[in-house]
Amino acid sequence: MSKDELYAWVVDLLAEMFELDKSSLTPDSNLYADLDIDSIDAVDLAVKLKQLTGRGLAPEVFKTIRTVGDVVDALAGMAVE
Repeated sequence: MSKDELYAWVVDLLAEMFELDKSSLTPDSNLYADLDIDSIDAVDLAVKLKQLTGRGLAPEVFKTIRTVGDVVDALAGMAVE
């Protein structure tokens, strides 16, 4: 899956999980400041990503995710590991 495809998939997932307007999401959207995702929501997102991909994000990677683009980059990194 290309990064553009991953981005579209992540935007769809975020919009569905957190009732967000897709048009308001950009790669630079901060999950916490811009989208009001709290730590429990972030864990829910990580669990959902694991369910959908079959692989979990490493805790050290999960801690560095701040933006929609970071989620895409983390998922892209999982594909090559």
